[in-house]
Amino acid sequence: MTRSQDHEDTSGRHDMPQSVTESFARVIHGLTVGHLTDHVIQRSKRMILDTLGVGFLGTSTEVFHKASEYSKIYSSNMSSSVWGRPDLRLPPSYAAFVNGVAIHSMDFDDTWHPATHPSGAVLPVLMALAEAFPSSRTFSGLDLLLAFNVGIEVQGQLLHFSKEASDIPKRFHPPSVVGTLGSAAAASKFLGLSMTKCQEALAIAVSHAGAPMANAATQTKPLHIGNAARHGMESAFLAMLGLQGNKQVLDMQTGFGAFYANYSPQVLPNLDSHTWLLDQQDVAFKRFPAHLATHWVADAVTSVRKHLVTDRALLPTDRIERIVLRIPDVQYVNRPFPDSEHEARHSFQYVACTTLLDGGITVPSFHKCQIDRPQVRELLRKVQLEYPRDNLPSFNTLYCEVSVTLSDGATFTECSDTFYGHWRKPLSQEDLREKFRANASSTLSRDTVERLLEIVENLEDLEDCSVLTTLLKGPSPPEMVSKSIQHLTIPSYNLF
Repeated sequence: MTRSQDHEDTSGRHDMPQSVTESFARVIHGLTVGHLTDHVIQRSKRMILDTLGVGFLGTSTEVFHKASEYSKIYSSNMSSSVWGRPDLRLPPSYAAFVNGVAIHSMDFDDTWHPATHPSGAVLPVLMALAEAFPSSRTFSGLDLLLAFNVGIEVQGQLLHFSKEASDIPKRFHPPSVVGTLGSAAAASKFLGLSMTKCQEALAIAVSHAGAPMANAATQTKPLHIGNAARHGMESAFLAMLGLQGNKQVLDMQTGFGAFYANYSPQVLPNLDSHTWLLDQQDVAFKRFPAHLATHWVADAVTSVRKHLVTDRALLPTDRIERIVLRIPDVQYVNRPFPDSEHEARHSFQYVACTTLLDGGITVPSFHKCQIDRPQVRELLRKVQLEYPRDNLPSFNTLYCEVSVTLSDGATFTECSDTFYGHWRKPLSQEDLREKFRANASSTLSRDTVERLLEIVENLEDLEDCSVLTTLLKGPSPPEMVSKSIQHLTIPSYNLF
């Protein structure tokens, strides 16, 4: 990878930096492939595989179509692919934007603690940059892994500067804030920016950050991820061009602290003692496309359903008197009668009733025709929410208890404190592969899917990322016509 021409010591053995922001810039600039651990490489490869899969699946959504049409109005001397769309090339920042929108268009992407979706703001940036530059500039798989993990690390460190960040958010969507800075950090690393320009990129990115939670459960929410990817890349480009920002932006309450009421930044340790947050805290991979908190609900309801349905019998909906969900108080996931796919993905009630009725949740569960089923609406009217005082709104500690009471007075209760896919109970590698295959096959041929899977699982050995970016383009136009006939429905699967 081409390095910056700025004459700076890159050893990482400077005196202790004078500011938090400078310490971040030093870590971004100074981390090398040698700092990556086997644990981090393995976990981040899983994250990359999962993120690619949900990104391919997201290209079928209406919000993705709107975002890609909007981005076509821009032009550039450089261009990058939109995943799975060989006939569509965009300027790198808008390719990152559109692919970021695809990743979050179904709320199917990975989730971390403290709460954010870490991968979607970073991976589209690196894929776009790897493809956009002249062929004389080669990025290896290790270059990609390093820049990706730098982007993830910056997000995690920023989240640990606030107690508020440990809870499920109420005011703003975290990926639109920390994701924007993670994107800027990853792009800065990939482009080989000097420490000074890394610092400027972070300052610029802070002014691009933020999106209110009011747009949760709408078509606008996926734009939060797309914008984080685009704005972070643009921040790095602007820093390359010499644009300057406040060099203390991460230190100040009026800087990054504007997003958090209890912001308490800390200088990062020297590189000699650096440990990756991803080494300490894995991510959650979702089994179905909905807000992470609903996965506890689905898990508990699945257990309750075993008391109500035996063999191939139907759920006795007419005998159900009351459904009680004991959950944390997360109001933007409290949607008693969702009217769209996006509202349904953010509804404790809908996920509970659909799981109870169907025995599980799949991708088609959020189609409008499924949401409007009379049986679902009937069950929704029977749901009550309770908020136990010990059930705090944190992805690390929350639980869900479900009670279903029948007309004869019989009550069945089950509780889930960890669902399959949570970092305490991670998906097996084979189940992660199956999720990727199901998602990516909505766009790609079987051979391409398997080749992508093989490359990502051996990414540290890849000498040239162009092998990867070529596959991301998807099938040629004749193949697309054939696949459009073969894939009239989105593939579904169930890991319950």
